[in-house]
Amino acid sequence: MMMFAQKKPRYPKGHLLAASGIAAVLSFALLIFPSRQVEAKRSLLEYNFDASQEFKALEQDLREAVESGSGSEALEDQVTDTSIDNPFPRLPHAAKLPDKDAESSAPQTAKASVRKIQVKQGDTLFSVFTKAGYPSTLAHDILKTTPESKVFTQIKRGQTLEFHANAQGQLHQVRTQTKDHGNLILERNETGQGYSLKTEHSKPQTGSAYTFGVINSSLVESARSVGLSYALTMDLAKIFGYDIDFALDLQKGDTFEVIYEEKQVKGKNIGAGHILAARFTNQGKTYTAIRYKAKGGGWEYYNAQGDSMRKAFIRTPVDVARITSGFSAGRRHPILNKIRAHKGVDYAAPTGTPIRSSGNGKIVMAGRNGGYGNTVIIQHGQRYRTLYAHMQGFARGIREGSNVKQGQIIGYIGTTGLSTGPHLHYEFQVDGQHIDPLSEKLPTTNPLVAGEKTRFLQMSRSLLARMDQEKSTLLALNQL
Repeated sequence: MMMFAQKKPRYPKGHLLAASGIAAVLSFALLIFPSRQVEAKRSLLEYNFDASQEFKALEQDLREAVESGSGSEALEDQVTDTSIDNPFPRLPHAAKLPDKDAESSAPQTAKASVRKIQVKQGDTLFSVFTKAGYPSTLAHDILKTTPESKVFTQIKRGQTLEFHANAQGQLHQVRTQTKDHGNLILERNETGQGYSLKTEHSKPQTGSAYTFGVINSSLVESARSVGLSYALTMDLAKIFGYDIDFALDLQKGDTFEVIYEEKQVKGKNIGAGHILAARFTNQGKTYTAIRYKAKGGGWEYYNAQGDSMRKAFIRTPVDVARITSGFSAGRRHPILNKIRAHKGVDYAAPTGTPIRSSGNGKIVMAGRNGGYGNTVIIQHGQRYRTLYAHMQGFARGIREGSNVKQGQIIGYIGTTGLSTGPHLHYEFQVDGQHIDPLSEKLPTTNPLVAGEKTRFLQMSRSLLARMDQEKSTLLALNQL
């Protein structure tokens, strides 16, 4: 029995081409299908279906097309209908992912901008405008059309100018800070034509600060070393000037404490205000001053007991007396018989009548003084000086360098020197100039009445308690 080899079936050429196409499509589908499935799962749609079933349906359609003898044209139509780019054509309302290229090409919304330029050495307003990205001609036009803006030409090194542009890139404002920490603003008018100048004032906030110092050399140097300004130092000397001669009395080791106003703008110190309370210890004696405003009066400094620090001078240093000669620029001297200025006031009184100091101070001269006879000169702080002449003698303890209090007896009426009878020749000097103590307004005090004194003492206690606490804390820290 003869065996014949079975012949392989022959397929039309078109079918072969179709089969080749199917294989290529299936291979391509298998390669891209998983990634497309993942991409779909990342969409916001929730849709469940069996991807393998969808793929099997596609495969079955292709097989039927081959077996039915459809040509390559029909196959190509079926492949085209089943979009490879969208393997899930039945998904309803598929979410569209944003197109990055389209997003980048979309018009951007314009924004306002601010640029800060710090003035350097040699800069002008025109060069600063150029640094900020604006033509120098713009600065010229602004100065030309807005004369008051010329204040911006006075820029200084270290100063900062802020250039504010609007959403269209046009210069809207130029700002800079003023000396009082406000703002100077050059602003574009609402019409868009020209600029206007305006100023914003910053209201400072006022707090208080405490400082403690020890005299090592001068008051000014010692105060500066603890951060006290020159102005506050001068205020301190003025407050205690009736009791302390800062040129002669100051000693190394003396101490001072000050509570003063501190002004701030936006958290930055811009200067000091008034002294609220102070203590000065000079040669072992402590003086205290509290700032207080009585009803119906002005601000004054009082000591801890409520007595004014601004001492009143006694206009008549003799209790019972009569004026025999006043202050004159051209009086005939009774003994010399010459026209000469009489720089004081003569008070006639019986010999031995007590003479009192017209204010607190230090004796700078006590002794014989030519035609003045027995004389006492007292320095009251730094500005005031009084002279008492023709004395019979001096009170006990009165000598050069001694401190005296207002009303203290310093001597007795006499007739020593060029004198025709018992009397006191009294002179008053302010800053080295003789004045008439009877007509000139002398420093006086406004004593606190009983009700005011009670209120003052309540207020002063809190300031003095704070001083004590601050000093204790400071000394404790220095011992660590």
